[in-house]
Amino acid sequence: MGWISGFRLRLAANALRNGRIVAYPTEAVYGLGCDPFNEDAVRKLLALKRRSQTKGLILIAADVEAVESLVDLARVPLGAEVRAGWPGPTTWLIPPRPGIPDWLRGAHDSLAVRVTAHPVAAALCRVFGGAIVSTSANLSGHRPARTPVRLWCQFPRRAIHFLPGRLGGAVRPTAIFDAMSGRRIR
Repeated sequence: MGWISGFRLRLAANALRNGRIVAYPTEAVYGLGCDPFNEDAVRKLLALKRRSQTKGLILIAADVEAVESLVDLARVPLGAEVRAGWPGPTTWLIPPRPGIPDWLRGAHDSLAVRVTAHPVAAALCRVFGGAIVSTSANLSGHRPARTPVRLWCQFPRRAIHFLPGRLGGAVRPTAIFDAMSGRRIR
């Protein structure tokens, strides 16, 4: 995690708890996140990105246990493969547990989840106390931000709490697979 202080992580986690949007580094690009169970925060994030709510959102977590509170890995034929790839840059579409809000799934029957290997993103999830929304930091249809300058060119500073850090070594956003069929989606 390097130079990211516990103080900065606590500030970012508190921003999430207070319904704010946080920009943070991930494996390939800067991500925008919020508390997935705060509907107002999710709607604010979608509006900021100009993203359709029908697309659904990815949730990231620091560990498999946090993901298991959201999805039922026992029902997944590829459960062993899912677990073997985490933490890492693979997002899986998995049937959600009962009670998971529709605003996270969009028009889909599954929930997109990943156990992140990025040290800053994982630390943010741990300090927050669970999974967070993770969508690329860009306006819908634009290239994701790979630098803070690019981030601020697309979004007003007052709209986002920024958690600095280096991006991971990936050059593309994470791969997405359907955990029921194994089919690659992205």
